[in-house]
Amino acid sequence: MPSLVLGPLLRHVDKVSATIWVETEAACRVSVTTGEHGEPALLGQATTFHVRGHHYALVVVEGLEPGSLTPYDVRLDDAVVWPEADSTRPPSRIRTAGGSEAFSVVFGSCRYATPLAITNEEQEDFPPDALDSYSIKIAALPQEQWPDALVLLGDQVYADETTETTKKYLAAHRDLDKPPHDQLANFEEFTYIYHQSWSDPNIRWLLSTIPSSMIFDDHDVIDDWNTSSDWRRKINATDWWADRIAGALGSYWLYQHIGNLSPEELREDPNVALITGAQDGYDDLRELALEADRNPSSIRWSYRRKWHTVRLLMIDSRAARSLEEGDRAMLDEEEFSWVEQMLIDAGNDGIEHVLVGSSLPWLMPPAIHDLEGWNAELVRRFQGRRIGRWAEKIRQAGDLEHWAAFPNSFDRLGAVLESLARGEHGKAPTSLLVLSGDVHHAYVAEIVEPKGITSRIYQLTCSPVHNEVPHPMVQTFKIGWSKPAVA
Repeated sequence: MPSLVLGPLLRHVDKVSATIWVETEAACRVSVTTGEHGEPALLGQATTFHVRGHHYALVVVEGLEPGSLTPYDVRLDDAVVWPEADSTRPPSRIRTAGGSEAFSVVFGSCRYATPLAITNEEQEDFPPDALDSYSIKIAALPQEQWPDALVLLGDQVYADETTETTKKYLAAHRDLDKPPHDQLANFEEFTYIYHQSWSDPNIRWLLSTIPSSMIFDDHDVIDDWNTSSDWRRKINATDWWADRIAGALGSYWLYQHIGNLSPEELREDPNVALITGAQDGYDDLRELALEADRNPSSIRWSYRRKWHTVRLLMIDSRAARSLEEGDRAMLDEEEFSWVEQMLIDAGNDGIEHVLVGSSLPWLMPPAIHDLEGWNAELVRRFQGRRIGRWAEKIRQAGDLEHWAAFPNSFDRLGAVLESLARGEHGKAPTSLLVLSGDVHHAYVAEIVEPKGITSRIYQLTCSPVHNEVPHPMVQTFKIGWSKPAVA
């Protein structure tokens, strides 16, 4: 009998549909059913697809009622594998949008590893895992107090900062004296790190019952990913990057991206049909990942979620960049135009609360914002000269790569948000909220200028979920928010 390796993860949920992702030990039929008494009712079913020895399924559930609550179980070839027989947690359930209650969202980023994968010595450097602790907390609460959505804004896994447990696994399979040393090198190693991160029983239950929306940040691939054209040239010159990016983006597509898509988008996506329909989808998946790295317009990682009066627009602020100096942008023209149109559509649709997900904060502490803009101007103005090279080194060493480091993009996103807030595209939303992580710092910032906007525009930043906050970073943000810096 096949067993459940990972999952279930409750992913896309709207008013009438849901998707549930699993990884299984062998090829099988995956059924999602409901019914506590008597014959179970089938909600959805899928046959697993195969990628290099791994088996996955994304089960589509449709025909649900808006605002409904549906407990479910998972069966592999008719044998119940979820919930586990000895589980003491509440049943996993699908809660659709569209009810009359307030819609609540929990968000954050930067989860280094599950506590179960960290040695006692490593634990001394880390605070408790907030996501793990949150799972324990809500399991003891009435379901009415559970959140409606979980938004994970990057660094769901760390490819470049591995645990001692991971290092031992890597050393058993290859020579760590060769690049990329004790960082992840290929697809198989990425599957290992997802298993390590998501096998935690508390996380498995949380992800099975709260629908999750995800996007990558740099550590899902490599630190400073796509910081600049100089960074790109250097990384492309290595002999290990192709396997690394193929493994990173290929595994991201499998473990995170396809769950971000709606049932309609899944049916229309040719990559989904190609990879899930192959005898072994690995070659097609690898080519998809390599082409995405070479040509960002070949795939759109950004997406939107429609939650009744709330809408989430998740922006890819890593892979879709334009990096050549003189044409440097957080998003290339095609991607930015799409983002603008999605925001305008939200206004025209009368959405009350518009959420913009960006792994990187749009609004930073004023002093840091000015530093990043100044650095970007030095690199641009003195490109190829000593000052420009010096500024580029500072940019990469200091992670000066947020929206402020792309001044035109910063202004362009601000312009479309302000146009919505002024009611230029239908009724102005009650709130426009930019949700971010990355910076190992939590803060709220509000736009109070220009006058004439009727929506509240906030930057909400929450990070890290489970990682240390280095002392220099603490001091940097204290200075960044100090009165002299804000003045």
